[in-house]
Amino acid sequence: MTTVALAVTDGMLHFELSVAYEVFGAAPAGVAGPWYDLVVCGPGTVRAGRFGLEPDHGLDRLPGADTVIVPGWADIDEDPPADLVDAVRAAHEAGARVASLCTGAFVLAAAGLLDGRRATTHWAHTRALAARHPRVTVDPDVLYVDNGSVLTSAGKAAAMDLCLHLVRLDRGSSIANAVARRLVVPPHRDGGQAQFVTTPVPAPDNHPLAELFPWVLERLDQPLTVEDLARQARMSSRNLGRHFRSVTGTTPLQWLLTQRIRRAQELLETTDDGIDTIAAAAGMGTATTLRRHFNRTVGVPPDTYRRTFRSRTRPGPNDSGRHRRRPEP
Repeated sequence: MTTVALAVTDGMLHFELSVAYEVFGAAPAGVAGPWYDLVVCGPGTVRAGRFGLEPDHGLDRLPGADTVIVPGWADIDEDPPADLVDAVRAAHEAGARVASLCTGAFVLAAAGLLDGRRATTHWAHTRALAARHPRVTVDPDVLYVDNGSVLTSAGKAAAMDLCLHLVRLDRGSSIANAVARRLVVPPHRDGGQAQFVTTPVPAPDNHPLAELFPWVLERLDQPLTVEDLARQARMSSRNLGRHFRSVTGTTPLQWLLTQRIRRAQELLETTDDGIDTIAAAAGMGTATTLRRHFNRTVGVPPDTYRRTFRSRTRPGPNDSGRHRRRPEP
């Protein structure tokens, strides 16, 4: 069973801590096989805002975890505790995947884990992170950054995005979607490149494209064009593009491609259909087209993706659900 350790200490933000606990603390209904073994590690009773928290273990337990998550750090003007920084560094050196939520990036930076890497944090604190840690390439325009063994997220809601991303890496899209449904949040606010997420898909329905999105998702097997989308949205193609950029951060065609890739992922995980059939169902036309876009977006061919995640979606009698760490680039 994959162990996820929450690294906590006085001054942590309770929202981000709770998000991680909700995602990794319990499996969604209908998911077979073992879930994550979630442990809370801290130096004793800690305060998170107005809440008191009793950790399961000390910080010395972090190096034994598969994944370590550092929630947001409340006071970025104050140096994070040395024992927390040392424990997070030791966990990474022991082979753990380390992820920060919101301003938890300041802890990772203090541990030296972000040196020479791209990272993000809450937009209000990106300048402070860059100024204090000049060896870190701070990107203020993304929801999260995945460097393989080190991941960082932007503020608040982006913590959920990163946690779901970790589940998607470990267990596949269909299970990540099941977690999102349980928590009543959008399963995907990402697009384009898997490592640098810049195209959030909004959850609220109070925007001009609210009715268009479900209409498109029901017709992904059809050869939709920008003109088709504009006609359905009752606006010009130029106006559609402007609204798409405002709402999702990307173009209609790029958003559509992202949804087609996600549909292909789900079908690869949950059906026995051949690549040609999946390509048609996802609106890619041919297996060649699907393989080209899938490899470029996800980073592996469709057949490799299916072999990786099929057993996690449909665990067999010998499936232990062990987490396979991704190599650091």
